[in-house]
Amino acid sequence: MVFAGTYRGKKVLVTGHTGFKGSWLTTWLLKLGAKVTGVSIDIPTQPAMFDELALAGKIKHIQADICELTAMHDLIATEEPDFVFHLAAQAIVSISYSDPVETMTTNFVGTMNILDALRKLARPCVAVLITSDKCYDNVEWEWGYRETDGLGGKDIYSGSKGATELLIKSYLHSFFQNGHPVRLAVGRAGNVIGGGDWAKDRIVVDCVRAWSEERSVEIRSPQATRPWQHVLEPLSGYLRLGQALAQQSKLHGDAFNFGPKAEKNHTVVELLGDLSRYWGFNSLDKAYRITDNIPFLEAGLLKLNCDKALFHLRWESNLNYAETIRMVGEWYRTFYKNQADMYSLTVEQIDAYEKLGIERSRVWAK
Repeated sequence: MVFAGTYRGKKVLVTGHTGFKGSWLTTWLLKLGAKVTGVSIDIPTQPAMFDELALAGKIKHIQADICELTAMHDLIATEEPDFVFHLAAQAIVSISYSDPVETMTTNFVGTMNILDALRKLARPCVAVLITSDKCYDNVEWEWGYRETDGLGGKDIYSGSKGATELLIKSYLHSFFQNGHPVRLAVGRAGNVIGGGDWAKDRIVVDCVRAWSEERSVEIRSPQATRPWQHVLEPLSGYLRLGQALAQQSKLHGDAFNFGPKAEKNHTVVELLGDLSRYWGFNSLDKAYRITDNIPFLEAGLLKLNCDKALFHLRWESNLNYAETIRMVGEWYRTFYKNQADMYSLTVEQIDAYEKLGIERSRVWAK
């Protein structure tokens, strides 16, 4: 029984449940036996994993804006969740350039409203608040960022995440002390890939859209290096953090990085080459073309140090790079070429991930 049955029968609120990570988390929580309520302002893409998996009929689906304070107070007071996973965000770097106000409002004010609603809750609750690896002030050095490193960034998206971290710290020390029943922690992750993502300006999404239409994809930064990780990796970290926080008050207020081992640091070109095999490309020249058009600042190097998660949570990534690419490639290939039951395939991939966790003695798989 993974996560020691922590979520079975529990009321779990997921914000941003209609998004890519939110849909995967919702599906996993359903598999774990949780009673899931999701809140999102809309379904963010077309197609959308949320729709393809028909999740609206499997959970309590609420359409509301996290930027509406009264709505969030009413929601949390009514639902009285045992766990909250706050994923709702404006998560696209390019949109932060075209609409900085929306980015700051959603990421900062939205999180503030969730925190303000939680401070009024008078029963035990565990809240895992998700920010991003972009919260760090990235100077593109060779070392992974630790949780104690400086926050901030040169673009609005990074700034919104750094500001949100400071907000969480302020609320923590102002309101969630002296026996308050709500326990908080922060999860930081990035460079997440996986089936079911159709968000704007993401390299894997751009590839599968183009390849499904027999077009080559245009890439901006072929030598940019990223620690690519399957979406189930950080989600296993968030769920493990929720489990541990429910058991140990000493983790209250802590932040944790969740990222892959160093061997999964690969360039954009390497990622495309490996992924293109699932579309039968004989030549990479037909898979992609390089453009000089770089409309916004992109980091060349960014990775996380996850020693804290290993020490306190005994969490580490579960998949190697080849397994990550295979799961991503098979999900999209099935969607575009086979028109299969995508909910069943997603559950099968989660089940396979859990079995690997058991085989590899991951602490959450017990």
